Amino acid sequence: MTDIVPVERITDKIFLLRGKKVLIDRDLAHLYGVETRVLIQGVKRNIERFPSDFTFQLTQDEFDSLRSQIVISKGKGGRRYLPYVFTEQGVAMLSSVLRSKRAIEVNIAIMRAFVKLREMLATHKELARKLQDLEQQLKGHDEQIQTIFEAIQQLLTPPQQPRKKIGFEVKEPRATYGKRTKGSRKKK
Repeated sequence: MTDIVPVERITDKIFLLRGKKVLIDRDLAHLYGVETRVLIQGVKRNIERFPSDFTFQLTQDEFDSLRSQIVISKGKGGRRYLPYVFTEQGVAMLSSVLRSKRAIEVNIAIMRAFVKLREMLATHKELARKLQDLEQQLKGHDEQIQTIFEAIQQLLTPPQQPRKKIGFEVKEPRATYGKRTKGSRKKK
């Protein structure tokens, strides 16, 4: 079976708000092929199926922050109310409200997208843990590696041979001269 909506297209629409991965009502409506108001009407008619951990309406601050991340129109013809967002459980519950064949297929694709995101996060956590373990192992090795580099540098640098002196060397003892005093100078 070919996915009705590519998983990558769905994962691009998942945002993190209030510590939860969510989809915006507008994006969900587009995926389901219905108007946003129809989606929200279905939710409001079955509000008992959508507790606050399944769906919630954004605050103005959250909406403004989200608007800066994605394109949401600001002027006339745009939203007249703050959008609702749906968690993974809320999206699963939507399948009981929107009963079309497309809604079922889209729900399956969305569930796969959430699973893929979880797998990616688990992979990143595992990678982060492995990097931290490697960092701990290498912590004491910095000094040892520096010592090895210094030893290699010494081996690569040829030893300096004593330079031959230029000129000649007198092997006589040095003559001692007396110190002059003020009166020791002869006058002519």
